[in-house]
Amino acid sequence: MDKQQLIDCHERIKPFIHNTPVLTSHLMDEMAGAQLFFKCENFQRMGAFKMRGAANAIMQLTEGQKRNGVVTHSSGNFAQALSLAAQSLGVKAHIVMPKNAPQVKKDAVRGYGGIIVECEPTLQAREHESKQIEEKYGATFIHPSNDDAVILGQGTAGKELLELHPDLDYVITPVGGGGLIAGTALAVAYFGKNCKTIGGEPFEVDDAYRSLLSGTIEGNTTINTTADGLKTQLGDRNFPIIQKHVERIIRVTEEEIVSAMRLIWERLKIVCEPSSAVALAAILREKEAFKNQKLGVIISGGNVDLDHLPFQKNF
Repeated sequence: MDKQQLIDCHERIKPFIHNTPVLTSHLMDEMAGAQLFFKCENFQRMGAFKMRGAANAIMQLTEGQKRNGVVTHSSGNFAQALSLAAQSLGVKAHIVMPKNAPQVKKDAVRGYGGIIVECEPTLQAREHESKQIEEKYGATFIHPSNDDAVILGQGTAGKELLELHPDLDYVITPVGGGGLIAGTALAVAYFGKNCKTIGGEPFEVDDAYRSLLSGTIEGNTTINTTADGLKTQLGDRNFPIIQKHVERIIRVTEEEIVSAMRLIWERLKIVCEPSSAVALAAILREKEAFKNQKLGVIISGGNVDLDHLPFQKNF
């Protein structure tokens, strides 16, 4: 995936996405000992960066493929992103969701026109149901993170950030399935000036950290993290990009994630989800490494269950 492909992707999806704002805070800069520039994808359509990749993936399909619709399996943001992107482009979207997915997320998917098929909460069940839909309707499967068109789409957030602040030293993103950090790393490589990409990841799901060390895609034995958007693992399309272009991954504790999330809510006055806070948590954990640097921070999304905030007291 070269520089021109990323430029073409951005032009293609512009009518269907928001160029989200970049926020700053003097207090946050003082706390971090660095200059922070927050790219607020929580203000993106459907509330997360994944709208970018979903729109690009659908727009790359043939007319025949579009007529037959698309399918994905997701319990979270990509389910909503593909539904909204498909609705915007006049395409039918089938969404395989686990039965135990939060009702608020199912409601959002249906609100965007997605056709939900429920399944057991296992990867095998998700893949089986998706395959059934592919065969029944001729729908095209679009993976939430391990798809070239999706990766390019996600990279446009970093491209916009660097167009506004071309002199950044680092861009830090959360790491889940790998689509965002891979796309961001491409944007940094093509549009940055001596800029590097770093990932933030919970200790509880540190498969990407271990994958970079071992050179092979690792899995997780537990997914006990409040950062629910980061429970997935890397794929064969995004991992080589991460290996080539990502400098390192910083792991953070659950307490650091919650603290960083609360800080964003209190100081930036914006709603972000726990997964988004992982990037800031990584910076605060290793402040000395980033001292006096200019840091781009991708706030990946703002879709939260307001009845179950991780820093909420029980009254």
